[in-house]
Amino acid sequence: MPRFHCPAALATGTALDLPASAARHVQVLRLQPGDAITLFDGGMVPNSPGGEFQATVVHMGRSDVRVRVGAHHAIEREAARAVHLLAGITANERMDWLVEKATELGVASITPLMAERSVLKLRGERADKKIAHWQAVAIAAAEQCGRNRVPLVHPAVDLASGVRHPGAATGHDAAAPAQRLLLSLRAGAVPLHTAVAAQGATRAVLFLSGPEGGLSAAEEALAADHGFAPITLGPRVLRAETAPLAALAALVLS
Repeated sequence: MPRFHCPAALATGTALDLPASAARHVQVLRLQPGDAITLFDGGMVPNSPGGEFQATVVHMGRSDVRVRVGAHHAIEREAARAVHLLAGITANERMDWLVEKATELGVASITPLMAERSVLKLRGERADKKIAHWQAVAIAAAEQCGRNRVPLVHPAVDLASGVRHPGAATGHDAAAPAQRLLLSLRAGAVPLHTAVAAQGATRAVLFLSGPEGGLSAAEEALAADHGFAPITLGPRVLRAETAPLAALAALVLS
């Protein structure tokens, strides 16, 4: 059954117009009145019941689609461990791919970081457009993979701000601080599974990874000064968009 993100107050028995993006998708699929769909608000609506709702298309206009909301299903497909990714911004479409696959794997949030070696530097209106684009990528990935909660893509910040104030970026619970991990190639980095083994399967993680070329020595030192422990994924050097996904898979799927 087609799934659509609908950031509105959903309640059984009500009728509503789908937001423009979802309406366009319904029309592209050539759905007709009477067809069944699934709606979820992505966890972005205050006092949301979560889960997902069955719905039925009742009207197809030129640019609008109206549905009637049906039964609620209190089902979530979230990982037991919340992983907040602080990722050095990668070039071209690689960041799109990273956001998409991280969403599929279950990332809790993504904070794009502008590091010394980041090719793409974001400021002002351009930054706003990029964040909106990456958030749309995350929404589409959540629709596809069955998640009912869309990971928030936070505004891009410089790496120093990201490591000094990660709580402000990720919104993680300060009363139960997350474990801070840094993907590193330097000597002394411990294997990821060793770093998390004694922390329990549900403790949240702040995971920091760099852009192409990795983080500079000064950036790694700054991160270490703010509690990020260096970890390794093994002897091979992975691409900037591959390494955090490998770590994310190990953290949420194990």
